[in-house]
Amino acid sequence: MTITPATSEHAAARTTSAASADSSVPATESADAGTPSTATSARSRLPATGSADVRRAPDPLFTDPLGAPTDPTVIEGTDGTWWLFATQRRVDDDRPGVGWVHGTDIAVATSDDGGLTWTHRGVVDGLDPHDGRNTLWAPEVVFAEGRFHMFVTYIAGVPEQWAGHERHILHHVSDDLARWEYRGVVPLSSDHVIDACVAPTEDGYRIWFKDEAAGSTTWCADSADLETWGPSRPVIEGRPHEGPNVFTLGGWHWMIVDEWRGQAVYRSDDLSHWTADGRILVEPRGHHADVVATDTEAWIFYFTHDVSPFGPTGGGEKRATRPAVVRVATARVVDGHLVCDPDEPVDLDLRRATRTS
Repeated sequence: MTITPATSEHAAARTTSAASADSSVPATESADAGTPSTATSARSRLPATGSADVRRAPDPLFTDPLGAPTDPTVIEGTDGTWWLFATQRRVDDDRPGVGWVHGTDIAVATSDDGGLTWTHRGVVDGLDPHDGRNTLWAPEVVFAEGRFHMFVTYIAGVPEQWAGHERHILHHVSDDLARWEYRGVVPLSSDHVIDACVAPTEDGYRIWFKDEAAGSTTWCADSADLETWGPSRPVIEGRPHEGPNVFTLGGWHWMIVDEWRGQAVYRSDDLSHWTADGRILVEPRGHHADVVATDTEAWIFYFTHDVSPFGPTGGGEKRATRPAVVRVATARVVDGHLVCDPDEPVDLDLRRATRTS
């Protein structure tokens, strides 16, 4: 078995050996294994109206025993179980600077009821191909070519500052989402790339990612088989951002990116030319998201800080700004625009989404 229970002892062992805030932008700008996550809020306790089949998602949707799951990605397994992967930051780590968001594992949880409750399964082993304590961030997991593929950000060591460290995206494959085979480094535009998003195109697949060497903007590259990749090119430039995520809904392709002031929205009819379409998840600020879509709506899985470190009123890089949770909101297309109200009760049933197999 290649999943290790996430406990405080395990975290301590990792710390002595050798998230997303996965960002070099300054903060002023920029499981208990086997335990179900059952946190509730006023939103989830609202009385049901209309259909008796409405299922209220809890808020927050998922927490982690180390206190700060970030960069969530959600995918269906071959047996109908849903899996959630996330960067596992360590709120109580006493390393200087931002050491607490480096040396991180990838946490995993599963749900067999369509996403209403999640059971901590610990952390994923076998993703780090090198010796010593290193950093894993921002997993992207897709089903393609008959297998599951994970694209995860890798940084050598446990840095205590954002800048000055190479960042690469690694490729792994799996048949069961538990055991992963390392395939190599994805050759992209620079040695400072993070936050992969992968989706199919007419000719194969495209990976979108953040290139920090190009002003922290979104670039992309194409592949016919997810193994060999063509040249990288810029996609969304201008204001720095991270965490691109691409999905299709309401007859349009959509990209959302984390600007640390909410998610900027872009719309396209060909996956190549993108038009800005406002922002969503502005308050509370929704960070690095993943999206699961049905024919009529989409669920956006994102993380928030209990106390935001960002913006002129943010708390900065302090202990109080470390805790984070994963939340979910519903998005729809209205008159050609993507709309999302994070305060709307969420009728969540991932079993309505398109199956992976």
